[in-house]
Amino acid sequence: MTTKPKARKFRIHRTAPGAAAGAEQRAQARVAEDHARHGKASPAAAKALRDPVTPEKLLRDPQAAPAADDNASAASPTNSPANSQSGPARSGEVASARETRTETDIDAIRKEGLTGRQLRMARRVAQKHGLAPISDFDAVRQLRLRGIDPFQRSTMLELVVPKDAGGRAAIADTGNLPAGATSNLPQTVQPGKTNLPSTDTTSPADRRASEIMAIQRDIMRRRRKRLILLFTRLAAFVFLPTLLAGWYYFAVATPMYSTKTEFLILQADGAGGGGMGGFLPTQYATSQDSIAVQSYLQSKDAMQRLDDEMGYKAHFSQDWIDPIQRLSPDATNEDAYKLYKENIKIGYDPTEGVVRMEVIAADPQIATDFSSHLITYAEERVDELSRQKREDAMRSASESLEKAKTERREAQEALVRLQETQGVDPTEQLAVLRQQIGQYEMQLQEKQLQLQALLDNARPNQAKVDGASGDIRRLENLLTRLTAEMSEAQSGTDSLAARAARIEMAKADLATADLFLQSALQNEKQTALEANRQVRYLTVPVRPIAADAPAYPRAFENTLLAFLIFAGIYLMVSLTSSILREQVSS
Repeated sequence: MTTKPKARKFRIHRTAPGAAAGAEQRAQARVAEDHARHGKASPAAAKALRDPVTPEKLLRDPQAAPAADDNASAASPTNSPANSQSGPARSGEVASARETRTETDIDAIRKEGLTGRQLRMARRVAQKHGLAPISDFDAVRQLRLRGIDPFQRSTMLELVVPKDAGGRAAIADTGNLPAGATSNLPQTVQPGKTNLPSTDTTSPADRRASEIMAIQRDIMRRRRKRLILLFTRLAAFVFLPTLLAGWYYFAVATPMYSTKTEFLILQADGAGGGGMGGFLPTQYATSQDSIAVQSYLQSKDAMQRLDDEMGYKAHFSQDWIDPIQRLSPDATNEDAYKLYKENIKIGYDPTEGVVRMEVIAADPQIATDFSSHLITYAEERVDELSRQKREDAMRSASESLEKAKTERREAQEALVRLQETQGVDPTEQLAVLRQQIGQYEMQLQEKQLQLQALLDNARPNQAKVDGASGDIRRLENLLTRLTAEMSEAQSGTDSLAARAARIEMAKADLATADLFLQSALQNEKQTALEANRQVRYLTVPVRPIAADAPAYPRAFENTLLAFLIFAGIYLMVSLTSSILREQVSS
């Protein structure tokens, strides 16, 4: 086992005179403090403690420092009587307790395994605080004696010394210290400031955990702030309007009563067969009529008629109705029609052919009366639509029949006139003439055969030949006359054939007129049947009945719908603003 040599250590690097004097002064003060703490301080040490050696004193009296050293050595425990009696005196220089403790502390710091970066940081911090360490480990020791953590980030940030207006580093008032030396004397603690040495002895791991906790708290604080702002915006733009809407629907809105009605439009199909005549609901055949009735009931014409007969506008202009649903006394037809479309709801189901109507009013009996009058209007409209079709069809059939009758009458009159003019029917005369011509032609052929037979003899009888030739000539003349009488005009009148042709044409026209008359009569009967089939009937399976409880407003559903609407608007505006903000920032 070897004992480390106890020898003084001297600084190798050059230091400023002021810094050296300040370091010596602080060393003497610490020695005096140690002796005072052990209760063995000599009067000289106490004097040194009360009156420390300053650089000015060193300049004026160079013997002050040795005196202080002698006092310090005299006040050391090695010169006490108790220690002098423990053994014989030894020659050589003995290290003081302060130096021994300093070396022990430096050895402990060296065993901590500090990095070079940490040691350089400690030296910079020590120089910032005006210390003059002999090594990096001594800088760590002196900083810890002053209660300063050399490895704290805030300590490193304090290395930036603020500058005055002239660009020079601002330093405290150093009194009579020489240039380059900083004041290291005790300062008066000002009220309200806690600048005492720190007593924080936490480990780096605990300090890291505390910093992480502080960061988490800051994040939580920011998140809480954002949540508070979010809830504030939601309350202003969503919850408050929803609350106002709910207050209106639950407390202010006038209760409205609803009367529901259903009716069908039927068609008489095959009215002539069977007991009921085939009254069947033909929803597809009457769809156009149903749509037309629906459009009429939702039109301004129906609203004006209902207002004239039942006072629609006067009912909704009463004072006890809430302002939103109430009509002003001088409301126009347009305003009343808007309210009419909201309170009269009509729907048509094409698959079933049912027209469903809902009438809303502030009084249940008035709502029922409104519904009954609207059903009456629908029946009249349906009758008008079918009557128009039937009347058009019957009018066309009647006109066709009258025209056929007129044409037949004219044809018959023309025939009668011709018959009156001719006296005898030319057709019969032609028939008689044709009959005579036929008989004479037969006789002519017989006479020609007799003449030929006579001429075939070798010595014919001349008298008989002349007689046969005369008969033949007379028959030919008669046939020529009869033919001319039938085809040629005589005594300023038309020929018999022409008169017969006119008679035949008049008879043909009369026959055609008879056919037209028969067709017109049949068409009229068919049109009447079709008109009966086109008749529309409005039947009401669900009659209007007065309600005993209000149906509107639906407070909960309307409030929920208002909430969804306001939330959707807020979401759209928020997304739009965030997108625009991102676009602007980028």
